Amino acid sequence: MSEATRVGAFAIVPSNDLAAAIPFWERLGFARAGGDAGYVIMRGWDCEVHLTQAGDGPWRVPEHNPFGVFIRTPDVDQIAARVDDLIIRPGGVLRHREWGMYEVGINGPDGLLVRIGWPSELMARPS
Repeated sequence: MSEATRVGAFAIVPSNDLAAAIPFWERLGFARAGGDAGYVIMRGWDCEVHLTQAGDGPWRVPEHNPFGVFIRTPDVDQIAARVDDLIIRPGGVLRHREWGMYEVGINGPDGLLVRIGWPSELMARPS
């Protein structure tokens, strides 16, 4: 392993087309770090996401996907710039939210909601 193993909780995200989901995560700045044909581990931004091939279920229709992932990182602006075309508009645009997070919402594979954010109070304010 090139990175030190660390303690954490990581999302396992089912995908209708696992091979098609990998480039989405690569656009976000993640890289494949392990796995096999049916289970892929992606790492980036000091986070880890595990992708798996979906089984049967009503959520396989993207409009019914109940899953979401939140990536907490101070690099919100940088990631949002990489995927501007995927930002959910108007509601998901990058801004400080009333719940105290500076975040953006993007539409992922199979209708997966991906939110990227960092506490507003920790964001560097322009001088």
